Amino acid sequence: MIAIGLFFALPVIAALLLSLTDFDIYALANLDNLRFVGLQNYERLMTNPLFWGAMKNTLTFAVLGVPLSIAASLAAAVILNARVVKWRPIWRVMFFAPYVTTLVATAVVWRYLLHTRYGVINWGLESIGLPAVDWLGDPSTSIPAILMFVVWKIFGYNMLIFLAVLQTVPDDLYEAARIDGAGPWKQFRHVTLPAIAPTMLLVSIISVASFFQLFAEPYVMTQGGPAQSTVTVLYFMYEEGFKWWNLGSASAVAFVLFLCILAITLVQLAVAKRVGAYQ
Repeated sequence: MIAIGLFFALPVIAALLLSLTDFDIYALANLDNLRFVGLQNYERLMTNPLFWGAMKNTLTFAVLGVPLSIAASLAAAVILNARVVKWRPIWRVMFFAPYVTTLVATAVVWRYLLHTRYGVINWGLESIGLPAVDWLGDPSTSIPAILMFVVWKIFGYNMLIFLAVLQTVPDDLYEAARIDGAGPWKQFRHVTLPAIAPTMLLVSIISVASFFQLFAEPYVMTQGGPAQSTVTVLYFMYEEGFKWWNLGSASAVAFVLFLCILAITLVQLAVAKRVGAYQ
């Protein structure tokens, strides 16, 4: 409890108080320049088009990325849970390896993979007669390009969670379903999904929080471009705090982001409770 108080509670309270001030580079030089401004930082955010653009980009990342990452994780877990698959430990290591590799290093590698002229992905497209795509230089393809990288990077973590819960589903349920004439899809729909529903809720909450906090991926791959199409809320907060030194405004962004994640989490819990995913 002492550790939580020192390293979590106190910094959060300090950041909340900071968001009610005009703490900037001048206040860093002399605290006499620090003024209490109340909710002015929050009011400025509500009228800042750059903030709303970052919020739109973040929502796009979350709406597209959360289902994709969960689907990829669950598909990999179901495949690796099948007894017919050989060398399952090797496949688990291969699928989980991207998650534990250094994010910046893998992001740099993906920048080369997505390069317009000599990237492997465009080479593959051109080899089948399709035109090359300017993945990271076109606002219409920059978010899908980063999403490909993010899903590849994180799906192994959720895969392990799904794999663990799939191994707890009794074989008797599958046997009973097979006797009743259920095929693989019906077994998955009526046996697997209900059994893993609470875990699905957990993974969805974790995934939403992760996608709302995207920063390093667009920072390394596109620096927020092109045309600010990949600037996320966390990226916007970073620029406010450490590029322009508006630390009070950056703290306000952090709390707005917290409220957004909290609201979506509460909605997820309400929907899950309504459909019976948890009690």
